[in-house]
Amino acid sequence: MMGPYEIAQRLNVSRQRFQQLARYPTFPKPYQELRGMKVWLAEDIEDWIAKYRQPRPTDED
Repeated sequence: MMGPYEIAQRLNVSRQRFQQLARYPTFPKPYQELRGMKVWLAEDIEDWIAKYRQPRPTDED
């Protein structure tokens, strides 16, 4: 499972930007809400990244 902080790190975005992305209709629904914090299945997040996030250019590009 992943929380907002881990997802923001994985996406290399700020937590505020993550909150914006989490409102997209294509973003996976949270798996569960624990004490006011939503958590997602890592597999769902990785699937979303593979489908909707374009690879960022590297220094070698």
